Amino acid sequence: MKIWVDADACPVVIKEILFRAATRTGVETTLVANHAMRIPPSPSVKFLQVIGGFDVADNEIVKRLERGDLVITNDIPLAAEVIEKGGMALSPRGEMYSPDSIRARLNMRDFMETMRASGVVSDGPPALSQADRKAFASHLDKWLAQNAPKPR
Repeated sequence: MKIWVDADACPVVIKEILFRAATRTGVETTLVANHAMRIPPSPSVKFLQVIGGFDVADNEIVKRLERGDLVITNDIPLAAEVIEKGGMALSPRGEMYSPDSIRARLNMRDFMETMRASGVVSDGPPALSQADRKAFASHLDKWLAQNAPKPR
């Protein structure tokens, strides 16, 4: 099992949690982005740079994803594709998406897009809180406990 990170918009603090977890457990963690970024020197952490363009990183993640892999993303349509393909999707805010919750999130996303297109301006999401980080780390630890390679 692998972890894929939609890294262009992933908060630095979440990447740092992922780097520590990958190094500690040996689970291959690949950051996918359309711009260069620094990663720690660890055999478990990889970086895949894709060309710029709409959904290029998302499409690359879906293409390489295998059943049971974990994808870290705030992108609701990407999370829906991941779940459809048999993967798991976790937001940096600590929400583990499910087939039921992703439908509701897609509907809300579409509604908010319609509102913004109509001129209703929203402030966007609040800053990542300590509770968000804790929820993320908790879901990540549960996934790792079930999927990380067992020491010999």
